[in-house]
Amino acid sequence: MADLDHLLQRTSRTFALTIPALPEPTRREVTLAYLLFRLADTFEDAARWPRGDRLVALDAFVALLTPPEPDAPRVRALTDAWVTARPVDHDGYLELLAETPAVLAASYALPVPRRDIVLLHARRTAEGMARVVTRGSARGDLHLTDLADLRAYCYVVAGIVGELLTDLFVAETPRLAAAVLRDNAVAFGEGLQLVNILKDARDDALEGRVYLPTSLPRAEVFALAREDLTLARGYVLALQDHGAPRGVVAFCAIPVLLAVATLDAVERHGPGAKVPRDAVLAMVRALDERLDRALPALP
Repeated sequence: MADLDHLLQRTSRTFALTIPALPEPTRREVTLAYLLFRLADTFEDAARWPRGDRLVALDAFVALLTPPEPDAPRVRALTDAWVTARPVDHDGYLELLAETPAVLAASYALPVPRRDIVLLHARRTAEGMARVVTRGSARGDLHLTDLADLRAYCYVVAGIVGELLTDLFVAETPRLAAAVLRDNAVAFGEGLQLVNILKDARDDALEGRVYLPTSLPRAEVFALAREDLTLARGYVLALQDHGAPRGVVAFCAIPVLLAVATLDAVERHGPGAKVPRDAVLAMVRALDERLDRALPALP
């Protein structure tokens, strides 16, 4: 059986920091959801594959995420073909790809309705990514055209994540249904994604992926990101006010803190700016102190 925590460490820096804060069983559910989303993203980002191969892989992956659970020989055959074709050069993503059968089996073994929540949103994301790939060039270049286009892309890759998390949190802690989480779930994901897009704009453009439309003033994107992060703060405080487990509050608060700091750095220094590791650790310590004192998670 695959070591899910090891795969998490190999494929993510931010989620490897935040997911361990979650209580069980939410931690396992979110770990599996992240790994499924990462697999879909690996196919969408498959720099070594032409567009047609990416679409075939995403279509097959959607089928694997559609109950009933697929036959093990079919999953193994697809996995072997994907690994042999080597869609990317990232060793961590390739290791995760090789563990597709184990990740799928663990996902299908989740209790209902959590299994259905994880599979549904992973499937929706893979389907959305296929639409993104269809729009790109044969070799994978992509140019978004306007603000609506940018927001639609952010919804596929991050807004759905906000909806997934909300569904899992409410399934585990039903009293959270009274919070206004769903009103801000998409903005929570969109804000984090906009920060990533602004931070990585230079490197993405070199790879032919222009997520920031040339006709859209950067100031407008920064303003939207800040507006979304304000709503994300409301999402975190609503969790806290309605008695979400401490680990759930911390899991959601850390990326918001990091996103605000990263956005400030990018606005000052331009794309590529990052928050130093010691500053990230200081944020986490300060958050723990606020939670220890029953203060609002986000200042």
